[in-house]
Amino acid sequence: MPDDTEQLKKKIIYRSSYRGTKEMDILLSSFVNEYIDKLNLNDLNNLYEFLKTDDVDLYNIKNSKLDDSKIKKNKIFNLYKKYKFAKK
Repeated sequence: MPDDTEQLKKKIIYRSSYRGTKEMDILLSSFVNEYIDKLNLNDLNNLYEFLKTDDVDLYNIKNSKLDDSKIKKNKIFNLYKKYKFAKK
């Protein structure tokens, strides 16, 4: 995992913006942009790992349609569950 904070942020932004579906690109890039500058290095590493989760699972987690027992519960997971997407 990258140890340089700015490099890690760039990887997170890229990974959140190019998911494969437009809907997840928009949702995850908005989520990341909301929190990326508020997170410490440990949280950023957790976010990087969280973004490795499949789009379908992330969508279903967000909509409470997935047994999320296999997903690591941490600050990132909680922020994602509570995140309210709003078009700007």
